[in-house]
Amino acid sequence: MTKLIDTLLSRLDRAAESGSRAQARSHGRRSFLARLGGTIVGAAVMTPILPFDRRANAAAGAGGDVCAYWRNCALDGFLCQETGGSMTSCPVGSEASAVSWVGTCHNPEDERDYLVSYNDCCGKAMNTTATFCFRSERERPGYRMGLYNDINWCMANSDAQGYYCTVAVVVGQAT
Repeated sequence: MTKLIDTLLSRLDRAAESGSRAQARSHGRRSFLARLGGTIVGAAVMTPILPFDRRANAAAGAGGDVCAYWRNCALDGFLCQETGGSMTSCPVGSEASAVSWVGTCHNPEDERDYLVSYNDCCGKAMNTTATFCFRSERERPGYRMGLYNDINWCMANSDAQGYYCTVAVVVGQAT
């Protein structure tokens, strides 16, 4: 059985070698490089036509209002993405509060609800040049502290320095 396999493999090897040699005799390296270059240029021209992800600009919401973005449904504060941070991380020189509040926000793109954790970023002087959002959809009264967004959450940190901005982190899909 192994002799049969060896015979088949040697014939396949000879056929591949003779085909490669025949190609090499009829087509030089220059024609190969010309075809390769044409393929690369063609791919570069076609690239902008391919679909791309436009969700990065979706945070502007309707009419350019960044507060109207679905993830900001229970946000009460200045946006960190306008102060050197991002939608999910605090700017350099500040740190996330030790405690946070949560909200359940509806994503209109996939028609699902998500649990969003809002963390105040603390440790820098308040920046009033960023956009201030005050959205309190489905907010609970003050006796439900984890759902209440009108508290200075930076007071839980050990250094207790002032409030700077707020981030919105999607924790997961609400069930």
